[in-house]
Order: sequence, then structure tokens, then C-alpha cells
Amino acid sequence: MTCLECEKELSYMDHRRSMELFQAELCPYHRQRLERLLAKSQLPEEAVILYYGLRQQGIRPMLAWWDGKKTVDLAISRVRLNIEIDHGYESLSHEQAMQELESNLYSFREGFTHIRIPRDLIRNHAVETVDVILRVMESLREKTRVV
Repeated sequence: MTCLECEKELSYMDHRRSMELFQAELCPYHRQRLERLLAKSQLPEEAVILYYGLRQQGIRPMLAWWDGKKTVDLAISRVRLNIEIDHGYESLSHEQAMQELESNLYSFREGFTHIRIPRDLIRNHAVETVDVILRVMESLREKTRVV
């Protein structure tokens, strides 16, 4: 059991804490660093789970990336893919919903594909979610080769 960031050996308790929080093996330093990021921003824990799931597949996503209009939870710039974790939009007002729609339009105009993934799907089915994202990335790669 080693940290995914620094490859430092982990104790059982460190391993257990990081797996419970982020479903990834992290040393206390890197776990606390992510906890501070989550406390400071509105980034959901599920974004970190997805981030490390993609990293384990060899993908280098960017966490809490500014797209020029707003911060997206994850971005994969090579295929121009923005990923947001669905925060449960049942309580959105009309104005907030319109802002979301305009923000998605901005991303689309800049050539980015924008997808939203429900929290529960990542929390309970992280491996399958990563597999689907990998297929989306492959489709986007093929699309750019054709154009």
C-alpha cells in the first residue's frame, strides 16, 4: 500500500481513511491537501474519486479547472472534455438554470464537450463510470481525427 502521488508507504489506518474518503490510496499529506481543497472550494468528493480513477487508467485529468467562464470539476484537455458532478439540481431556480445553460453553450462554442455525472453513480460504481468516460474520450479522439 503506497500513496498514488508520492509512493510513500501507508499504514493500515492511513490506507483505510483515504479509501473511505476518496477510494484512493493517499498518504496523510496528500489526503489532507485534498481535504483542504474540498473545504476551500465547492468541489465534491466524487470529483476526487473520479480523478484518481482516471489517473489509474493513465489519464491526466485536471481537477477544479477554470474554463474561462467557471470552474469545472474535472477537465481532460487533450480531448476537450469537461466533466461536472451533478449536485442535485432539483432546487435550481429559473435564473440558475439559465446560467447553467448559457455556461454550457459557452463551453460548446469553445469546442468542449460538457458532461454531467450523478454523484451516486461515481460513489457506488466508480470503475464502470471511468470505463464509460474512457469510451467517451475515444469517441472524441475519433471525431477530431475525422475533422
